Amino acid sequence: MLQPISITLHYNEYLLLYNRILNMSATLLNIVAIIFYFISWIMITLAVRADINNKENPPNKSKLYFITWFIALIIHIVALHYPLMIGKPLVVGFATLGSYVMWFISLILFITTLKRKIQTLVIIILPFTIISIIISLMLNTGSIAINMKSGLGAHILTSLLAYSLLMLASFQALLLAIQNNHLHNRQNTGFIRTLPSLEDMEHILFRFISIGVIMLSLGLLTGFYYLDNLFGSNIAHKTILSIISWLIFSALLLGRWKYGWRGKKAIRWTIIGFITLALAFFGTKFVHEFILDSDPTQSSIVTPTIITLVKAYN
Repeated sequence: MLQPISITLHYNEYLLLYNRILNMSATLLNIVAIIFYFISWIMITLAVRADINNKENPPNKSKLYFITWFIALIIHIVALHYPLMIGKPLVVGFATLGSYVMWFISLILFITTLKRKIQTLVIIILPFTIISIIISLMLNTGSIAINMKSGLGAHILTSLLAYSLLMLASFQALLLAIQNNHLHNRQNTGFIRTLPSLEDMEHILFRFISIGVIMLSLGLLTGFYYLDNLFGSNIAHKTILSIISWLIFSALLLGRWKYGWRGKKAIRWTIIGFITLALAFFGTKFVHEFILDSDPTQSSIVTPTIITLVKAYN
């Protein structure tokens, strides 16, 4: 009887060691992604500073940050999906969700920067991407199995894209407000000179909002189609706030199309709409996970909202 027990103990020890190695691998991927994001941020910052000082960037180095930035994006998404790659459930919680959002935002910025001069916005956003990865490493506890090919997966994906685009729009609106204020006071100096024209800035803003509203519409539609009881007690606040945000952004697009809304009015509506969506997307999750969770022994970081969605779909 002793021999099988010994074998079992050895097997459990090897399994524990194997899991530790896998966790170390995921952590290492995240650390490497942070390094490449940081290198990209430094290179972009130097390029913007050279532009401010009216210096020409070296022809062979001015766009090298696209390479390091692209590598960071690849490593980051691999790290996020690493649990699925090794047969484990995908972690969905406040911290991991934030890392997903920042990856989407970084990807959208990367694609946009290929065609438009928005490096100043990139300088602001990339540090938040790095911070989101660090937070996800610190709070990497709990997991829930989610099939991203299912209706729930489609709902989560479109919702993440919507939030990412509209968050970018809010940052763009803040930059537009700063630029508008400086130009009004005839202070076209410093980083303001690195920004596109007001017309181009507004064009980028409403492009982000338009695509974001489309994604938010798809997120709401997939939620209503695939999930039951979206107005239940656990997630009613999230659903209502998301709908209110959709109405705000849709009204802004309608006002832009019909009445030519721009400037301070567009900035104000954008920020109000995003704050409403942020309360629906992250505010309720934060309250559930860090304020209302009364069981200190509970290791799961998954909110009752996500659990309810999973049960509703299943």
